[in-house]
Amino acid sequence: MNKVRIGVIGVGGMGSAHCLIIKEIEEGELTCVSDVEEEVAKKKGEEFGVKSFTDYRELIKSGLCDAVIVATPHWFHPEISVFAFENGLHVLSEKPIAVTVSAADRMIESAEKNNKIFAVMYQRRAEWLIRKAKEIVTNGKIGEIIKAVCIDPWYRSQAYYNSATWRATWIGEGGGVLINQAPHTIDIFTYLAGLPSKVEAKTRTKLHDIEVEDEVSAFLEYRNGAWGYYYTSTCEPVGPFYLEVSGDKGKIVIRGDQITFYNYETPIKEFTEKAPDMWASMKTEEEKIIASSNFETGHKVIIKNFVRNILYNEKLIAPGKEGLNTIEFMNACILSGKKNKVVNIPVDRKEYDDLIETLKKTSRGKKVVKIQRVTDPNIKK
Repeated sequence: MNKVRIGVIGVGGMGSAHCLIIKEIEEGELTCVSDVEEEVAKKKGEEFGVKSFTDYRELIKSGLCDAVIVATPHWFHPEISVFAFENGLHVLSEKPIAVTVSAADRMIESAEKNNKIFAVMYQRRAEWLIRKAKEIVTNGKIGEIIKAVCIDPWYRSQAYYNSATWRATWIGEGGGVLINQAPHTIDIFTYLAGLPSKVEAKTRTKLHDIEVEDEVSAFLEYRNGAWGYYYTSTCEPVGPFYLEVSGDKGKIVIRGDQITFYNYETPIKEFTEKAPDMWASMKTEEEKIIASSNFETGHKVIIKNFVRNILYNEKLIAPGKEGLNTIEFMNACILSGKKNKVVNIPVDRKEYDDLIETLKKTSRGKKVVKIQRVTDPNIKK
């Protein structure tokens, strides 16, 4: 195999952008597309010069592709991915891989059972700053983690939520800011700090006329006893992304497009116990690391890496199995917020499935002011 033949399922939004990217990848070839809307499927098939389908099953069984990119609404990711694995195809799923931990489990199990490649579109892992931060943490430069903080502000207008009947509903999305806007930053948070073992969260609908959460605040506890904090909302027009991972030897702070690395001359515990002066202060070295513009990033890196893993066994940047961490975190926050209790990770699968089914039954009819299918212009391709 010299090229990986790829089909894209769901081309009304980001899937269409993925089609353009595949055209730029030497080892990849776009061979077919699928969308439930016949007009969209036909239009995109003609635009890209490939066969189009309205049923993803027909695309998967067509023999036209070796792998698929799943870019449908997230409720459908597990169903489509499992069908693809069972029919011998590799899968790159858009984020999040699933709405519930139990559905994510099924995807991972199917990929392993059928010996197929499973990756997730967490393109922020390809950013130079994130790679640098991961290198610092992995190399032990900050030592054992003692604190982790992530502040993830977003903004969405009511018009955004009124743009589709499924948007911001339990039955259509399975959550609000956690399931839609936050997955990429939750992935980076857990990628660098690890997955907490306990979550105590508050969730609420603060600003918008929607049935799901638009604000989340969560206290975290890690297996080694470290504490953490996570906050996100779609209610703040201004505010940079902030992530801090502190260890006993140093810490990294990511704010906007810059990392600050603080290196402690002496580990905290050792200095605290041995410092003779009552007003002693630790010596630290501070290094500022600015984002590099001479570095390939974005969706293209993840798609190329997926293709090269299939062809040459190149190590995956974002394995599908690691996509489960995001779902564990999101489900734990929602379960904790709804039941007003501390939730352990791994999340109880049955308890969360029961909760989400109950919430779906409460979904109310939604009046759409203006239907819009426009990809966020601020997304880095």
